[in-house]
Amino acid sequence: MKFATALIKWFEQSKRDLPWRKTNDPYRIWISEVMLQQTQVATVIPYYHRFLEKFPDVRSLASAPQGDLMKAWEGLGYYARARNLQHAAKEIVSKYGGTLPRTQEALRTLKGFGPYTSASVASIAFGADAAAVDGNVIRVIARLRAIKEDVRLQPTKDAVQQIAGELLPHGKAGAFNEAMMELGATVCTPKRPNCDGCPVSEHCIAYQTNQVEKFPVKSKLAVAPHYHIAVGVVWREDHVLIALRQAEGLLGNLWEFPGGKVKAGETLATCCRREVEEETGLKVMVQAEFIAVKHAYTHFKITLHAFRCEYVSGEAAPKQSQEIRWVKPDELLHFAFPKANRRVIDAILNPSSQVIHPATLSLFETEQ
Repeated sequence: MKFATALIKWFEQSKRDLPWRKTNDPYRIWISEVMLQQTQVATVIPYYHRFLEKFPDVRSLASAPQGDLMKAWEGLGYYARARNLQHAAKEIVSKYGGTLPRTQEALRTLKGFGPYTSASVASIAFGADAAAVDGNVIRVIARLRAIKEDVRLQPTKDAVQQIAGELLPHGKAGAFNEAMMELGATVCTPKRPNCDGCPVSEHCIAYQTNQVEKFPVKSKLAVAPHYHIAVGVVWREDHVLIALRQAEGLLGNLWEFPGGKVKAGETLATCCRREVEEETGLKVMVQAEFIAVKHAYTHFKITLHAFRCEYVSGEAAPKQSQEIRWVKPDELLHFAFPKANRRVIDAILNPSSQVIHPATLSLFETEQ
């Protein structure tokens, strides 16, 4: 109890001024918790404000056109989060009259509400005694108890969850959960933690034994494979062709330029021609590659090579996508695209910048 008391006191005095901490609205708290998963606070803040301006409540989110939803989420990454939000919103409207259920158990039945999200929303919005464990909390507890087991393993995660539950003060779970996450984000950081400024260092075994940098114990991840992707920006007079990806899977419900992975022994240009025909049925003349974009997803990396292509023959059909459209270049900004494709659009709209270069996106900004 001394640990929780010291931690919450520190949090009340030192917490960052964040917009989702100024509301008791369960919907807004839910949106913030989902956006903050795998995403830095500074990135989330403008998205949070814009999203709530467009979808201020559960019903507006549930009824939103898919294109509007994905456009509002464009650039935030992990797009399954947006799709799951809307799916859950529809469930909340149909089952609960548009009001989020108050218990962790009921929240867990909704799409996208895993152990963390259900615990954080239940505790922060409704005061439920539920321990929310994210990456920050895992790191804090791993150091607090000097846990020698690999935190990537499920048994270790289960042990951390149990410890978090044991530390949880009855009736103050919301403040405790926020304080634990705040501690991990601002003090007990992955590198160079500020142990001198930690309000609970006297309870930390790793600190007391001068082993903070040894924890948490993590097994090394496998080297991410790298793929070369060729895409065609197909021109027909003053229009270009775009395709809407299938709803499920990687980058679902986002628009893109047709293309795909280069096969063994295949040139980039040949790949581009083949993929365009397979995906749209069109014959095209592949011309110059005008930009190469490096990007990282959760489990792999790509270099996306964009080629200017001229329409030759055929009627465009969505052979592997939901829909295809011919649009004018300035209309591209109205559609939601993955980040790598967005760099291609920048090159289309700014022809003077159309030179091949590795327009490298941060390898810590991932999409799925």
